[in-house]
Amino acid sequence: MATAATQSRPYLPRSAAGPYSPWLIAVIVSIATFMEVLDTTITNVALRHISGSLGAGQDEATWIVTSYLVSNAIVLPISGWLSNVLGRKRFYMICVILFTISSLMCSLATSLTFMVVWRVIQGIGGGGLAPAEQSMLADTFPPNQRAKVFALYGFTVLVAPAIGPVVGGWLTDNLSWHWVFLINMPFGILSLMLTWIFVDEPDVLVQERRALLKKGFNIDYVGFAMVAIGFGSLQILLDQFEREDGFNSGFIAGLAVISLVCLTFLMVWEWDHPHPAVDIRLMRFKNFAISAGVMFVIGFMLMSSTQLLPQLSQSLLGYDATTAGLSLGIGGMMTAGLMPFAAIATQKFRPGVILAGAMIALGIAMLRVTTLSLSMDFWNVAWARSYQVFALPFLFIPISAASYVGLPPNKSSEAAAISNLMRNLGGSIGVAFASIWLQYRSQFHTARLAEGITSSTDLHGQSLAQVARSVQTQASFMAYTDVYYMLALIALCIWPLTLFLKTPPKGTQIGH
Repeated sequence: MATAATQSRPYLPRSAAGPYSPWLIAVIVSIATFMEVLDTTITNVALRHISGSLGAGQDEATWIVTSYLVSNAIVLPISGWLSNVLGRKRFYMICVILFTISSLMCSLATSLTFMVVWRVIQGIGGGGLAPAEQSMLADTFPPNQRAKVFALYGFTVLVAPAIGPVVGGWLTDNLSWHWVFLINMPFGILSLMLTWIFVDEPDVLVQERRALLKKGFNIDYVGFAMVAIGFGSLQILLDQFEREDGFNSGFIAGLAVISLVCLTFLMVWEWDHPHPAVDIRLMRFKNFAISAGVMFVIGFMLMSSTQLLPQLSQSLLGYDATTAGLSLGIGGMMTAGLMPFAAIATQKFRPGVILAGAMIALGIAMLRVTTLSLSMDFWNVAWARSYQVFALPFLFIPISAASYVGLPPNKSSEAAAISNLMRNLGGSIGVAFASIWLQYRSQFHTARLAEGITSSTDLHGQSLAQVARSVQTQASFMAYTDVYYMLALIALCIWPLTLFLKTPPKGTQIGH
């Protein structure tokens, strides 16, 4: 029998709330995402300590990060299919279990091989969390309320990467690197228990799954293979590009050819496939296609800038891991505080207008970093980051709400999978781009500055070695500002695309 609360809510046949408040479900499904997104940045801070403990060299240690990213990238695009076949709630709980158990096993690792194996499993579990959660939120809230719920969800996606370095730095400096994995245990157990008790698997999804299984699995083996090989190769390429000397390396060149061939074939193959592993045809919907592209840019900007600033403060300003993390954490608090305002703005104004303004603001914030100097203090760094993340809530919430407009209701899982794939792919490409451009511009500026030093130059009492170090420091800082200048140009050039987005329908109760 329906309660008064359920009778007062609009009937949403695909809702994961059942008899409970949709907001309770929103909070519950955000727990695991916070855990997973936090882990993407918290581990990077402790990487040097982990590799030292495991007796791994710097190049070998990068596979601790790469192994997670590769398995994560493979699972993301097919998570919609897996959710439909296994059942959304069951698939979600399996992902939480895999992520939590593998986190425990990573903390117990005594060798690099052991660590990498469990990081792969952790990536598999982490890859399915966000798409399943976003599908639940899109199906549980009507279009006119999605801005509010994605504000809550955006807190986990945008704030967790910001506070990750703070938490990771503190745990590593004060306890040990093992705690960057052990911290996932209470989140995982709590998420699993609450999901089991409160999250509902609606009848319509159960019936769709039974009908799907009755027809037979119709597994798209070719699509799965192309996803695994194509996205796996692309992720390894992006993560190892700088370390392997770019396209001068036969290994990188080979990965580039493999990923290009596989992903091109994947798009052609899936377009007409009756049961695709990745539903590429969703790109026919204009709002979703634009949203996916903007989500790529958000990932590109968020992850590249998140890596750049603490890297700059540690390598050039001499900050330790905790202090560098704090410079990001202050911006994270600003992001959290702006979430409600972004939700209100999304309900009152066209998403395209909000996105355009936010993208321009992001570009201006990136440009501001280019005006700083090596004499900047902690608060200069913290405010520079705060200006950058000011726009993020006004990007993430409107694009999350607008991306489902016009989509068939039964495609929310596939849409969430592709959207998250684009955000993660944008992040990986953004980090790779920042590293490559940073190295190239550093070499350029070093050569230019060195040209000005001749045998007759007055060294002002400094040795040649001291001058060389000063030149390298100045060149590195100029390279960082060049990267931020490029990020600013990207943001300032992409904003007109957002004006083509359709506005989510107001008052519509169940249609996408």
